[in-house]
Amino acid sequence: MTQGSSRRAWLLTALVALAGASRAHAQVQTVPREVAANLADARLLGSGTLRFFGLHVYDARLWVGPHFDPVEPAASELALELEYRRDLKGQRIAERSLVEMQRGEPFGTEQGARWLAAMRNLFPDVRAGDRLSAINRRGEGIAFYLNGAPIGVLHDTGFARRFLAIWLGPHTSEPGLRRQLLGRNG
Repeated sequence: MTQGSSRRAWLLTALVALAGASRAHAQVQTVPREVAANLADARLLGSGTLRFFGLHVYDARLWVGPHFDPVEPAASELALELEYRRDLKGQRIAERSLVEMQRGEPFGTEQGARWLAAMRNLFPDVRAGDRLSAINRRGEGIAFYLNGAPIGVLHDTGFARRFLAIWLGPHTSEPGLRRQLLGRNG
């Protein structure tokens, strides 16, 4: 192989890789309809993947409005989108969510029981490919959607703050995912 043909092969390989990355990036940039309907001027701030013991659990994307505050996410209009890569029971999602919510700021047993009951009633079983979106309505609480369809609202700003902290708070169990969602990959 000549030096010129080697360069052409390298350039062709690079262009094909860039085209593939560009297509994947364009797909991620498409604002889901429930996000667009609830969040004016939504833009993708960051995305990442949650793996548990090497298993791909879900891909996460954080959509934000123009006045997003990374220090106090619950004070901002935002949408957290989780696209599941495996089947999970809604009951287990609720239980794990409560455990993760307790990491940052403790709350009472009674409050935890109320939040767990609300999440158990709200969170559906998910199958691989399902999207669960949590749209923070500043000062109101969080609206949840499954595959773009509304499934319920929790009108509780304390719940919203702690729920969003699972992914966006400084005490998250997944600091790498937090950095990716907040667009701090470097």
